[in-house]
Amino acid sequence: MKNEKLSADEYDALKEVSRGLKLGERISACVGRNTKRLSGLKMFSIARNGHITLTEKGQQALFLRRCVLGLRAVAEGGDVKLDSEVATFLGKKAHIVPREAGGYDITDKGRESLADIEAQGI
Repeated sequence: MKNEKLSADEYDALKEVSRGLKLGERISACVGRNTKRLSGLKMFSIARNGHITLTEKGQQALFLRRCVLGLRAVAEGGDVKLDSEVATFLGKKAHIVPREAGGYDITDKGRESLADIEAQGI
C-alpha cells in the first residue's frame, strides 16, 4: 500500500499546478521537487510535451485539504470565512452548523472527525 500522506510542500505544488501552468512556462522548484512522487500517486498528469496538469485525484486531495483546514479553523472559534464549496460539504456531512449571527460552529460529529484526522497525522 502506498503512503499517500502529503507534505505541506507537496500540497503547495498541487496548488500551484491547479492554478494552471502555461505551455513552455518554467516550473517552480517546488513543483520540480515533487513532480515524481505526485505523478506516481496519480495526482499530476504529465503530457508528452512536458505540460503538467492536475488529475481528478489531485483536485480531490486539494479539496479535502481545504475542508480539513476549514474544520480546524471553525474548531478554533471566531468568525471564520469558508468558501462556499467547503461550507456546503462540511454542512452536508454535519460537521458544522451556521450561526444566526454569521460564522459557523463545529458539531460533535465534526469534533470526532477532527480527532480522527489529528490521530492519523493529517
